Amino acid sequence: MKIIILGAGQVGSSVAWNLASEANDITVVDTNPRILQRLQDRLDLRTVVGRASYPDVLERAGAEDADMILAVTNSDETNMVACQVARTLFHTPTKIARVRSHSYLKQAARLFSPDVFPIDVIISPEQLVTNYIERLIEHPGALQVLDFAGGRVRLVAVRAYYGGPLVGHELRALSEHIPSIQARVAAIFRRGRPILPEGHTVIEADDEVFFIAARENIRAVMSELRRLDQPFKRVMLAGGGNIGTRLARALAGKYHVKIIEQDPQRAERISEELDKCIVLEGDASDEELLVEENIDSTDVFCALTNDEEANILSAMLAKRLGARKVMSLINRASYVDLVQGSEVIDIAISPQQATIGSLLAYVRRADVAIVHSLRRGAAEAIEAVAHGDRRTSRVVGRPIEEIKLPPGTTIGAIVRDDKVIIAHHDTVIEPEDHVILFLIDKRRVREVEKLFQPAAFYLK
Repeated sequence: MKIIILGAGQVGSSVAWNLASEANDITVVDTNPRILQRLQDRLDLRTVVGRASYPDVLERAGAEDADMILAVTNSDETNMVACQVARTLFHTPTKIARVRSHSYLKQAARLFSPDVFPIDVIISPEQLVTNYIERLIEHPGALQVLDFAGGRVRLVAVRAYYGGPLVGHELRALSEHIPSIQARVAAIFRRGRPILPEGHTVIEADDEVFFIAARENIRAVMSELRRLDQPFKRVMLAGGGNIGTRLARALAGKYHVKIIEQDPQRAERISEELDKCIVLEGDASDEELLVEENIDSTDVFCALTNDEEANILSAMLAKRLGARKVMSLINRASYVDLVQGSEVIDIAISPQQATIGSLLAYVRRADVAIVHSLRRGAAEAIEAVAHGDRRTSRVVGRPIEEIKLPPGTTIGAIVRDDKVIIAHHDTVIEPEDHVILFLIDKRRVREVEKLFQPAAFYLK
């Protein structure tokens, strides 16, 4: 697939890394030649220096025969105009744009249409990160919580601890412990190495366990792997920017929310917008302020400013002062790897990883509804739609045990209409089923895509 990425910032660069490794023809456009040179030195791609919305720049980037444009510059207006130019002058089939402003997004139905701004898919990293954090707060103790099939099914990552009923036992005991609940362990990572789970696999303390279950059963399955945390009630957010304000708005009414914002004007503005939250003007790394605001009785502290070093330091301070759980928004992958799961920061949140999955769904060759990038891009979870029949499909009409899945790939669940079916070896896939797969090795994605591509003359 020929893809043009407009913008080589954090999101654009991360997407380029992911897509270039999948044998796509990638061109990246940016005004900064140094950033482009660094990308070109490391990846097999083309670069063009120039403004992303200029017709001549898009032409040099190859827009005339591009399959897709990803407009992810830091300017909403540039992204919107670039998609307009791509459609009007070059008839680009698929146009995806990053739009951050809440003002634009409120009018999305009227603005982003073929007659106004012809954008096929709107990506809002801030909203994706907000949703991601909200799910983590909803499930205390989880490392990741990812939605499939409109939220009916969730993939949850949790660290197994001593005292969990299933720890030290074989996986097959899960159905004996909670016989009325269907769940499937999709993967286990032990000391950073993946293990494909079998019935005889024994769960060990400190294993990172990924399981799939219906939304309403998540808490029951988590209780098998660790002592359940008490639900969160008190939330403190450091930073009243786009993400902090969105998250506060989403949590207000369900939790007791405090926001710390350093800028006096912004603090005043968001205090008027969020009447159900307490807005504090100050520095989140001010120890005296945190103590004054009872950080020791805070259930979760989220550092969400635009300064990742400040986020790390304020989260570390909050943890030392007694916050039950701390999360930090971090852009640099090296920082994420450094602090994730450490004793001082419980969860490092990468906006790029939250965003990449939304983009990957549109470059998959099969009918893929959702993609989630896991473990810093090494693994992947996919919701693929099965089409065809037994004659034209490699998966439809076959029990799972007959499907030749790539090594390291598991089918965790199937959503049929509104029904969630946890996958077993004898589960038969039917046409239009939404199949949720976990890939330990992302390099196997192409093989999975081929499985779900119906061929008119396919014969077993």
